[in-house]
Amino acid sequence: MKVILVEKVPTLGNVGEIVNVSQGYGRNFLIPNKKAVLADDAHKSELENSKKRLKKKMEEEMKEALAVKKKLNGVNLELVKKVGASGKLFGTVTTSELSKHLGEKGIVVERRVLSVSDPIKKVGSYTVKAKLFTDIEAEFSVKVVMDPKQAEELKAKQEKAKKDAEKKKEAQDAKEESPKEESRELTEEEKLKAEADKVLRS
Repeated sequence: MKVILVEKVPTLGNVGEIVNVSQGYGRNFLIPNKKAVLADDAHKSELENSKKRLKKKMEEEMKEALAVKKKLNGVNLELVKKVGASGKLFGTVTTSELSKHLGEKGIVVERRVLSVSDPIKKVGSYTVKAKLFTDIEAEFSVKVVMDPKQAEELKAKQEKAKKDAEKKKEAQDAKEESPKEESRELTEEEKLKAEADKVLRS
């Protein structure tokens, strides 16, 4: 069923918006609690009257949305995350998480109004849109970086691996050189033996 919202309903929409809801939700919750009115063809005049009554409320909501847009446009959020192989995150950054981070900056934005063009699953920069009201949108940036502690650990691991590889190479080089030394020693022994044989024969 279609209803027109008389109040802003966080999970549904803004004042004056026409939304589709289930019969039960509309008849048992929204309409009895005066959060919405029926918006079908049979109630066209009621719909127009509701829109007129809501005009002031909608203007207030719009004003509020414009104030949020002003705060939100150009905001840069930096999220520090633990990163797996090839820069991938352990899980995706959700709109709930973004809404929470914005709240910490004093910008109240519901998660349902946020949308990301590409899922935030790895390190990098992203643009997030916020549909604050009918025809009012804002954009902000999200930068996902690796946890500095994890970066240090990775750096230490890489250095250790490099040193281990160098040691292995040195050991390998030494091993390759040692047979030559052994062969030189054998040659000297053979010379001595040959000289001893000469002495014994004479």
